[in-house]
Amino acid sequence: MGVVSVTGRARTVHPPGATGTRLQSGGPKLNLGAGGTAVVTGAASGIGLELARSFAGLGMNVVMADIEESALDAAVAEVAEQGSGVRGVVVDVSSSEAVVALARTVREVFGPVDLLCNNAGVGGSSPIAALDLELWDWVLGVNLWGVVHGIRAFLPGMLEQGSGHIVNTASVAGLLGFAGMAAYDVSKAAVISLSESLHHELVATGATGIGVSVLCPGFVATDIVRSRRNRPDHVVEVEPDPAREQLREEILRGYGEALNPSAVATKVVAALREGLFYIYTDDDFAEPIAERNRAVESGAAPPRLGYLFEHLLR
Repeated sequence: MGVVSVTGRARTVHPPGATGTRLQSGGPKLNLGAGGTAVVTGAASGIGLELARSFAGLGMNVVMADIEESALDAAVAEVAEQGSGVRGVVVDVSSSEAVVALARTVREVFGPVDLLCNNAGVGGSSPIAALDLELWDWVLGVNLWGVVHGIRAFLPGMLEQGSGHIVNTASVAGLLGFAGMAAYDVSKAAVISLSESLHHELVATGATGIGVSVLCPGFVATDIVRSRRNRPDHVVEVEPDPAREQLREEILRGYGEALNPSAVATKVVAALREGLFYIYTDDDFAEPIAERNRAVESGAAPPRLGYLFEHLLR
């Protein structure tokens, strides 16, 4: 229902009648209401689905993009009940051509884009010595290149119209390095750096009508820890390690009791209205981040962060 591929015929569904750092102000106010258009990648579940639901509830047109067609179909039907124009597009964000086609389709159907949420992400990782290059490519392809492709495809239109906002989903893992999560950590650290660079460039060039935020979730009850379901066939599974698989199962159970994605979406909407750059989902990581920053200043080794998993599993 309302789901098409980026090369397919356009269809639109018309349903029935935070804490952070403040951005420099300036430029037109972000349109988070009727008539505005939001694009959300990774929108079939988790944070992306709740962002789409929130924006639709505000009266915005919402374009939901995801690689899982069946899940996206169900998500579009669900969000369409919120009362705004909703459209689903099946897209692989790791493909530049697919994201460019997405941007073209959105502009043809809804016109200018007010809000882009580069949210699609996967969680695959393994110990560095065992990380296959194909796994590196997959994680970076979605988590980092997906964001790069989104910016390259949608930013020119925002520059042309002189307004808009881009939210890039990173993670506290981009600020804190976890053992056994190198590929994921690297991808999220890069997204934070990319977002900071984009913000500085927009300010330096006077394009202050365009805002940037980077979302750094902590532990949220999403399916990202099950993202191996979308792993391409050519990506080799690392030989299972019983201890690591047991930890993974414990983490899966812990994520089930983590912060609800709807609470994250509420924080994002509030942060956009306040003009925040860094968007955090909870306070549990404030001290670990501060501890890591102190280590950076002193030249000390980064702090051990295993206790954060203990927090998750408590």
